[in-house]
Amino acid sequence: MTDTQTWQEAAGSDLTLNVGDRKAMFVRGEGAYLWDDADRRYLDFLAGIAVDALGHAHPAFVEAISAQAATLAHVSNYFATPPQLALAATLKRLAGTGPAGRVYFGNSGAEANEAAFKLARLHGGTERPRILALKDAFHGRTMGTLALTGKPYMQEPFLPMTPGVEFLDSTVEALEAALDDRVAALFVEPIKGEAGVVDLPEGYLEAARELTERHGALLIIDEIQTGAGRTGAWFAFQHAGITPDAITVAKGIGGGFPIGALVTFGTASDLFYPGTHGSTFGGNALGTAVAGAVLAEIERAGLVDNAADRGRQLREAIAAIDSPLIAGTRGRGLLIGVALQHPVAGAVTAAAQQHGLIVNAANDDTVRLAPPLNIGDVEIDEFVALFTAALHTVADALVLDATEETPA
Repeated sequence: MTDTQTWQEAAGSDLTLNVGDRKAMFVRGEGAYLWDDADRRYLDFLAGIAVDALGHAHPAFVEAISAQAATLAHVSNYFATPPQLALAATLKRLAGTGPAGRVYFGNSGAEANEAAFKLARLHGGTERPRILALKDAFHGRTMGTLALTGKPYMQEPFLPMTPGVEFLDSTVEALEAALDDRVAALFVEPIKGEAGVVDLPEGYLEAARELTERHGALLIIDEIQTGAGRTGAWFAFQHAGITPDAITVAKGIGGGFPIGALVTFGTASDLFYPGTHGSTFGGNALGTAVAGAVLAEIERAGLVDNAADRGRQLREAIAAIDSPLIAGTRGRGLLIGVALQHPVAGAVTAAAQQHGLIVNAANDDTVRLAPPLNIGDVEIDEFVALFTAALHTVADALVLDATEETPA
């Protein structure tokens, strides 16, 4: 970059236009904090969209990368490596698959869901052509996972989609009406993150398990944003006390390293056979070593319980904020949606950044919080102060706008 070329100009001219203007240039991080190119510090309550489970530059993450990179990084899936097998065993244990479980490794959540889509097709064959998903759900942006994503505005530029997917309202009644013996699989997010951190109705997962079993369909749960302890359980489906046929995981399991996985239960574990799917980089020694270290640290430090406890603390603190903009909170553990009275989430996230806080607008009237799982009192107190200041900035602007629009 030349002296006269700013990073904004470089991003605008050198990167593809699928993402809007970058909001900052971050150059380093430590714990729950980021620093930009002007050495200004920010409290990071987005954590790379629920990715940086241990925060930034955690010693367990750094040491795992360094040690494994100095030993063995990649050999292809023609061969096994110790960290690959160790991570598969860990995921099976944490998910509770039992001995019949199996793990497929990819490089992202979208790749995990692509594998799950194929799993559903293998199960369905020609006799079960229907796949069900929920309206306003998000499962990825590849052509396969976009077909599962119940957001028409995302699909429209890329039509036609892969056929066979039908979208339902998120109600037990809609599920009862749709499920029959021609359904191969039902895909669900336990909490619809990109829809605004929207919880499923009480009892939905239990009903989904009973109905899919009755009709011989797979229940596939997308735990990409909710897994790795974020909701106060290792995986959100465990709050419901059910056993799915498969889950997809990514984001927090790698703590910042790109990795995803499909974890299968029971007879679904036998559907793939040699040649039906693959990934050059998926499950390589470097990625699986890092993910194994991240999950080990979450377990060692009790961060699943911390997510549950700090989530309750954070929601209580938000409820106590004196602001006319806050309508309430949704979500579980440390995946929280702050519902707003007005469609000003974009303005709130921009004001938060100005005050030194990183959050995200999940939609027009929801601010999403997904901080590192190891936050404590200090970070929560600082969040409350910064978020309150951001809310006041936006509320004051709304009052000013209303005053200017009122005739004298």
